[in-house]
Amino acid sequence: MSPSRRSLISRVLRTTAALGASLALCSAFAQSAKPIRIMVGFPAGGGSDAIARLLAAKLRTPLGTEVLVENRPGAGGQIAAQALKAAPADGSVLFLSHDHTISILPLVVKNPGYASEADFVPVAGIATFVNAFAVSGGTPANSFAAYVDWVKAKNGGKDAVGIPAPASTPEFLVKVIADKYKLDLVSAPYRGSAPMVTDMLGNQIHAGVGSVQDFIENHRAGKIRVVAVLGTERQAALPDVPTFDEIGLKGFEDLPYYGIYAPKGTPAAELKRLSGGVAQVLALPDVNAQLTALGLTVEYMTGEQLAKRQSAYTKAWTRIIQTSGFQPQ
Repeated sequence: MSPSRRSLISRVLRTTAALGASLALCSAFAQSAKPIRIMVGFPAGGGSDAIARLLAAKLRTPLGTEVLVENRPGAGGQIAAQALKAAPADGSVLFLSHDHTISILPLVVKNPGYASEADFVPVAGIATFVNAFAVSGGTPANSFAAYVDWVKAKNGGKDAVGIPAPASTPEFLVKVIADKYKLDLVSAPYRGSAPMVTDMLGNQIHAGVGSVQDFIENHRAGKIRVVAVLGTERQAALPDVPTFDEIGLKGFEDLPYYGIYAPKGTPAAELKRLSGGVAQVLALPDVNAQLTALGLTVEYMTGEQLAKRQSAYTKAWTRIIQTSGFQPQ
């Protein structure tokens, strides 16, 4: 074989190898660039939806792919949780949820269609938050004590209090309040916080219990008044609002949480990549500020740390629910 022919063959082989490497890189990129869906178990416009959309917009950079939010409202997040269970375990479908769907629903529903620890794996914790008691602008009450007095004077202690979902933490809180203050309060369940807040703005319902982020914007606008928050410390976003601990309502020290979950069986390397992306996003000053403004206490947790918080919270609420006499339905 002539030197010129050998040189030509060598160049062809080098070109072919380079092309193969390029195609392999393109294939790897295409695989990593598969869009990610973050499911939310509540309607658009609520607190969970706002958090998911903020994170999705920022996660596109560290994860190198499109991140979309998909609302699957209904049954307190149960529909979205069932969809996550059936989703492929490849990191392409995630679930942003707070404590209700993960910790509470399995305690109050006989057949929720999923088991949190068996079917899901924690990816990363985002934040803790507190539930709040708020009154509509149509009530004259400017404090929790004033609301109690107003209800007693208005209709012999009877009133309906909105809650974002049946058999939820807010429903048990309404029962505790009713028992402590000798009121005849009825929980009015909604399909998420957004329709509940809409009815409060229209004075169709006088009070509601939900997360701080559900009420805070309308509280700042003077359309709804948050009169008490759970926990033992006042919230940075609501420094003038007392805690239930301050007004004598004890037993709610374990704070609810927000986390991101994937289907069981998702590869460990993919979980690590996703969790790392969340950590980068939560470290951004603008993200931290926006989440804080929503009434959250930003707290990145690894999957392992989120699992421990979830377990402790579930145990605490198991005791509360059993003490209340509630029977799973």
